[in-house]
Amino acid sequence: MASPAAESASSRTVPARPNTAFRQLRGRLSPGEFAAAVRRSAREIGEQVSCDARYVGRVESGEIRCPNYAYERVFRHMFPGLSLPDMGFAPRETVRGRGARTAVNAAPLASVPDHSDTCIQICEESDVLRRAFITGGPAAALGIAALPPAGAAAVPGPRAPVGRAGTAEATAVEEAVRRIRLLDDRHGAEGIYHRATQPLRAAYDLLDADVQRRSVADRLHSGAGELAITVGWLAHDSGRFEDARSHYAEALATARVCGDAALEAHAFCNTAFLARDAGRPREAVRAAQAAQHAARHLGSPRLLSLLALREAGGWAVLADRSGCEQALARAERLFAGGPRDNDPEWMTFYGEAELAGLEAQCWAALGEGERAADLARRAVSLQDPHFTRNIALFTAELAGDLADSGSPEEAAAAGMRVLALLDQVRSARIRAILDRTAGRLRGHRGTGAVAEFLERHAASAGSAAH
Repeated sequence: MASPAAESASSRTVPARPNTAFRQLRGRLSPGEFAAAVRRSAREIGEQVSCDARYVGRVESGEIRCPNYAYERVFRHMFPGLSLPDMGFAPRETVRGRGARTAVNAAPLASVPDHSDTCIQICEESDVLRRAFITGGPAAALGIAALPPAGAAAVPGPRAPVGRAGTAEATAVEEAVRRIRLLDDRHGAEGIYHRATQPLRAAYDLLDADVQRRSVADRLHSGAGELAITVGWLAHDSGRFEDARSHYAEALATARVCGDAALEAHAFCNTAFLARDAGRPREAVRAAQAAQHAARHLGSPRLLSLLALREAGGWAVLADRSGCEQALARAERLFAGGPRDNDPEWMTFYGEAELAGLEAQCWAALGEGERAADLARRAVSLQDPHFTRNIALFTAELAGDLADSGSPEEAAAAGMRVLALLDQVRSARIRAILDRTAGRLRGHRGTGAVAEFLERHAASAGSAAH
């Protein structure tokens, strides 16, 4: 997988120029939507790139003067006939000398184990970043390669005497967040939660380091807070609600310390989601409203739309139909405002599929099974294939909605699709949804499709327990 943080091989003596040609190629897509298109194109040619909105921003700002070879292949696939200069990049020979190219080609590959024992190969093209990942001290623990294999006991990161921290360390924290999120998108949280706590400890160690520039200190705080939210989400999706609550509180405290409104909004957003799932709907409403207050000046209608949906979810569990409908209407209106350059990087998952899926959850909580099923079906059909975990989630919710609306055979068919996806995704939350659906369908076990699903579900549950 090509690392977006490893792209900045340009000389530090050359001032960055905005890449207006690449910005034109993005067109009307938001940075997050364009990043998703890059990932899809990469899969079409067998590449793996961890492209996100921040990477797109770095290209357009001119910070990345020339992409690495994996990204070059993807961009040429997306824009046939265009050369790197046509896309606004500097020719490779003007950016890297022969020595730099030799160093890159000779760089070792870092094997990144995930819960299924597959390896994602990460080639770091930046010498500065490579040193940050392989040398001693807290920054070394931030590489995903430092995570132990699934099933191994979590090993605390090295706690060397805290010295100075700079741009390399801040970038290492941000890169750890991206890599963990990519693994979660594809495989769910259960296999990586405990391993992800190690880079989180290392990131918070770095907050005690001597930092010369305020901009770097701000990046370290924001990065550590985002990492706390990411690890909190892994705990949430693994069914460890108290751990998740603690991590979200840590992120919120970090946001308050550094005055980061975007981080505060994100922490409250996840707190609202957790509170709803944990059976505290009034707290969910209050946290979602606090998130909207924090985000009011961030210039992102899409963020405010998502936060309105979090509020709607709380109202729905409270059976407050009026409050839920008002929040849903606000969410849809804000979503229609379209993507903006100010949309947070972590929101790349929030598109039409997620909007439909979260609305489906609200209607299901209000007892509108058929309406919820229609929206859940739409969420599954629109989902980006990259988000395997979300496809499994919305399909599981579709199965439950169909069971509630009196369509047991369709529910069983959807449940079978989820069971197939659980070979790739490990999520206690998804399994719990499927367990509830199986319970609702037991009264229809005389139907062949339902009987087959119940048998497969029981076998799957038994293997998961072992």
